[in-house]
Amino acid sequence: MMLSSFAAISSSSGNDLSGLGARQSRRWHRRRVRSRVRSAQEPAKLQYRKLGDSDLLISEITLGTGINILDTAEIYPIQPKEETQGRTDLYVGRWMKSKPRDKVILATKVSGYSDRTFLRDNAEMVRVDAPNIKESVEKSLSRLSTDYIDLLHIHWPDRYVALYGEFSYDSTKWRPSVPFEDQLKALQELIDEGKVRYIGVSNETSYGVMRFVQAAKLHGLPKIVSIQNGYSLLVRCSFEVDLAEVCHPNNCNIGLLAYSPLGSGVLTGKYLDDSCGNSKSFRLNLFPGYMQRYNAPLAKEATKEYLKVAKKHGLTPVQLALGFVRDRPFTASTIIGATTMDQLKENIEAFTSAPRPLPPQVLDDIETVFKRYRDPAVL
Repeated sequence: MMLSSFAAISSSSGNDLSGLGARQSRRWHRRRVRSRVRSAQEPAKLQYRKLGDSDLLISEITLGTGINILDTAEIYPIQPKEETQGRTDLYVGRWMKSKPRDKVILATKVSGYSDRTFLRDNAEMVRVDAPNIKESVEKSLSRLSTDYIDLLHIHWPDRYVALYGEFSYDSTKWRPSVPFEDQLKALQELIDEGKVRYIGVSNETSYGVMRFVQAAKLHGLPKIVSIQNGYSLLVRCSFEVDLAEVCHPNNCNIGLLAYSPLGSGVLTGKYLDDSCGNSKSFRLNLFPGYMQRYNAPLAKEATKEYLKVAKKHGLTPVQLALGFVRDRPFTASTIIGATTMDQLKENIEAFTSAPRPLPPQVLDDIETVFKRYRDPAVL
């Protein structure tokens, strides 16, 4: 605009104005360069995304300071034990007492089919039926010091599904399950009572998602708005192959809350160095057998290759892993876990400091590794 104005001025004062225009142009150029440098130096801000069909506007990271959505579950902490069950809720509840309730989106989960009967007062088996759901929610509300839950997930299905690294469906394990319609009716009652706002599923399959959506449509019941499944550089296929299509905004419009984006910490590279002084305190070492699929030999091989990609492009392993999950079109929010404040800070900063989106060259190198190691954490 400035340059075109100068071009339109009469040539009778051309020499003076030409010099003035050049000086003005140089100053304008320097201001643009300084502005770009400042923009590059300033950390990007977290983004917020609408979750499925709900009116929830959630931060792209779940859990942590400056983030508006917290995720817990009745069965936490892990590993589940009767003497510690619900303790995570109690910690969150104490924190919640000091916060404006309407500024926090609180998500929790009701357990699926399980023989952990300590979750209920009187049950031979934990199921996803009306009595179990109601008891779970009432206890969660009490522990969390709140009178409503913003987002309630079914932690894992009532029916048999291949879970937690299991590769294929075993038809011999089929069992009768609570009908999808009955599960939604029980959740509808809690919504009508004002105790739950929205519902979702977790560790679910395309079949389960479609059946829930179909039951809601046919019977005028609440529709699920979210799915909380594992997704990372080490576990991609189970979501990308068909759930990505099912959950697309133009199809069922269900947002992914991706858990284990760092593969239970493996993608940081810390499990590759057995000589690390504090390795005994790492979660997978503290709980032998827990999520060992992420620490399997093939997963370690893939992790080494992803660390090379990160180094090649000047990224930290955490920036690469979290940036990848962050930028997927189906990701509504990424659930991060941390046992120290340093870990929490690093995870949050990775979202804002990693290039947005990751450059094509980075994605090409990720795909090269992926073609060699497709889901190495799936057994």
